[in-house]
Amino acid sequence: MLQRVVRSTIIDAPIERVWAVIRDFNSHDQWHAVVDKSRIESGEKSDQVGCVRNFTLKDGHRIREQLLTLDDREHKSTYCIVEATVPLQRYVATVTLKPVTDGNRTFWHWESTFATPAGMERELREMVAQGVYEAGFDNLRRHLREGGDLRLPGSPGAASNPMPLALLVPSRRIVVRHYGGADQLVAEDHDCPAPGPGEVRIRQRAIGVNFIDVYLRRGWIPPMLAEGGTPGMEAAGSVLDVGESVNGLLPGDRVAYLGPVPGSYCRVRNVPADWVVRLPPSVEDDTAAALLLKGLTADYLVHDLGRVGPGTRLLVHAAAGGVGLLVCAWARRLGAIVIGTVSSEDKARLAREHGCEQVIVTRDYRFADAVQRLGGADVLIDGLGDAARDENLAALARRGHWISLGQATGALQPIDPNVLVAKSITFSRPVVFDYMATHEALAMRAERVWRALADGTLRTPRVERHALDAAGSAHARLESRATTGALVLVA
Repeated sequence: MLQRVVRSTIIDAPIERVWAVIRDFNSHDQWHAVVDKSRIESGEKSDQVGCVRNFTLKDGHRIREQLLTLDDREHKSTYCIVEATVPLQRYVATVTLKPVTDGNRTFWHWESTFATPAGMERELREMVAQGVYEAGFDNLRRHLREGGDLRLPGSPGAASNPMPLALLVPSRRIVVRHYGGADQLVAEDHDCPAPGPGEVRIRQRAIGVNFIDVYLRRGWIPPMLAEGGTPGMEAAGSVLDVGESVNGLLPGDRVAYLGPVPGSYCRVRNVPADWVVRLPPSVEDDTAAALLLKGLTADYLVHDLGRVGPGTRLLVHAAAGGVGLLVCAWARRLGAIVIGTVSSEDKARLAREHGCEQVIVTRDYRFADAVQRLGGADVLIDGLGDAARDENLAALARRGHWISLGQATGALQPIDPNVLVAKSITFSRPVVFDYMATHEALAMRAERVWRALADGTLRTPRVERHALDAAGSAHARLESRATTGALVLVA
């Protein structure tokens, strides 16, 4: 009579992280305490269906098992015992993982059927249930808690000797000495304390540079950043350690974050776990740092505020900039007629490559007549500010919507409502953080950005890299309007 053993548990880690360990058929000697040594026979790969692992247990027993199925989509594998000194006969086991959305955890179901010699049924059932399955659950938890990650060194997502929990970790940061020019950004050493409850300590490798950082440095938003503070809203790197009550993130996880409190221009930083999203293996650190804030901005502009669809006439200023290129590409995929303004022919070519059908080259912010000849703009995305104010009003079609996203040329002066009434124009001044006020909203939008990158809707952005200590040079480049794509600080 066949015996059946079934055990299930919840692992406090994302399913991708658990599966990266489980799918490696030769990994168990690195995380399961009962296994001594293991090897794959005949030089086959450890994820090759049909491969055989030959291993010894700490008690001296020898076992050969064969991988029967491996399903990355369903996170499921099946294996059987081919030969063993322990008397488990016709043993077949199945491991199945399922995501638990509450806390980004993993449900692990492990079951097997086997025959035993007469009189050994209970003994062998308990050995499998407790000594193999339940002990395995605890062992893998410990392995992940200690930063274990069995993907190949150097591969996307592989852990690289994550640091143990320490009270202080040496770091380096950029501070705004006084409000003003790019020369006011200076580097200094500092120590990053241990993460508090609900926090994650991150070793940052790539830091996004955005125009809001320039505004903060200039002192345009004093409540957000005082003199002596550190600018920067986003970065990507790896988790060093986590504070109490943090679920779904472990040492070694590759992550990116975006938050409403500046401070990312540094090497090591503590941030609330709610700001953090895990990175797909296919997304590099500098891509994430260049894309997260700009990608989320493009997402809410085209889907929420602009409601872009087939036939929408969309005018995008700075169409060859970081946000502009993403908006052009996404809007074109949605069927919009995309019109862009740029300051040079080189930028015009780049904008066209990213889906901008009509490009207006202008250095004096005159574009309204050209836009009206195309029917006027149903939606206008403006990061220029006051210098383009009157032209924006003239370029909009009736019932057009003006989205004021930035103020590169200076703060926008108040707009008389009567001017809007003339063409039933609507006006909005959005802040990205209100569109990702919960972790669920952040994760949803980030996943939409990663999908758009994977399916070719968005291209991997051009990235211009600067050393962390050269943040001033990066700001000067951004303000010169000579850049295309995105700027990233490398820490």
